[in-house]
Amino acid sequence: MSNTEQLPLSAFMPSNGIDNSNEPFVAKVGKENKNIKTKIKLSQVIEYLQTIFDPELPINIYDLGLIYDIKILDNNNIKVEMSLTAPGCPVAGEMPGQVAEKIAQISEVGLVEVKLVWEPAWTKDRMSDDAKMALDIF
Repeated sequence: MSNTEQLPLSAFMPSNGIDNSNEPFVAKVGKENKNIKTKIKLSQVIEYLQTIFDPELPINIYDLGLIYDIKILDNNNIKVEMSLTAPGCPVAGEMPGQVAEKIAQISEVGLVEVKLVWEPAWTKDRMSDDAKMALDIF
C-alpha cells in the first residue's frame, strides 16, 4: 500500500488552519451575535440552502441530500454538517465556504460554521423525491 493510500480523506482537503490533517474541514463566516431580536427558523436556513446548486447537476444541495445536519443555537449561531457527492468533487474546497456565506446573509445570523464530513458517505438515497424525479432516478 502506498503512502497516499493510507491517508484519510481529510488529508486531501484544503488547509483548515490546523496542522493535523485528521481534523475536518470547517468553513466559518460571521461573528457571535449577542443582541438577537428574532430567532432564526430552520425553514429560513433551508430556503437559503435551496439557492445553492451543485455545479455538475441541476439540483440544489439541500434536495440533493448534501446537508446532513443543521443546528440553530440560542444566539442564532448556526452549525451545519454537509458532505459532497464524492471526495474528488472539484468544489470540495469551495462548497463549505459558499454554504457558510449564503447562510450568513440571513438577517440576525451570528457565526456560521459548516463542517465537511465524509461519514456516512453520500448516496442517492439521501436525495429528495423531487431531485430524484429531476434526474430520472427511481
